[in-house]
Amino acid sequence: MKRILSMAVLAFAAAPAFAQEAPVYSANITQSEVLAAQQAWGNALVAIGKAYETGGQAAAAELANKVLDDAYGYNLGPVLFKPTLTEAPQTFRITKEGALAYFVGGDEDYPNDSGFALKGWTKVEIKNAAIHINGDVATTMGNVMITNKDGSVTTVDKTWKFKKTDDGKLRIVVHHSSLPYSS
Repeated sequence: MKRILSMAVLAFAAAPAFAQEAPVYSANITQSEVLAAQQAWGNALVAIGKAYETGGQAAAAELANKVLDDAYGYNLGPVLFKPTLTEAPQTFRITKEGALAYFVGGDEDYPNDSGFALKGWTKVEIKNAAIHINGDVATTMGNVMITNKDGSVTTVDKTWKFKKTDDGKLRIVVHHSSLPYSS
């Protein structure tokens, strides 16, 4: 038995060394990535409004289109997007075109959309009630407080689900927003 143990120790000692600096890929999402993605969304909402003020509808639509490409997972399939101020029959926006219409208006297929991002928002604050992270998917729920030019604050209840894609970016695949319940 002693001889077998000695042979095992010698075999282990003679094994080739493995590099400690080997590249590691992890699709696990971190809390800081989630918070950064939420803040980027808020910053983009304000930026789209500023683009509208300085360059009109076309500038706002161009920026919103880029934001949708960068932040949302329409490249992965339908995004489950329920904006705050929509109504039947266009409550849910599973296409990029529907989301773009909601943010900047100007689409005759969505005649009730006046452009949520064009309302002159100046600040966005996010307060999560909780964040649930499971590997390459994270879900958040909480409040988003959006301040307008006059200093008035609109609070919405918001749920986001983020998916980390192979390029390491978080993409919004669920976006549900509604005004808080009042009796």
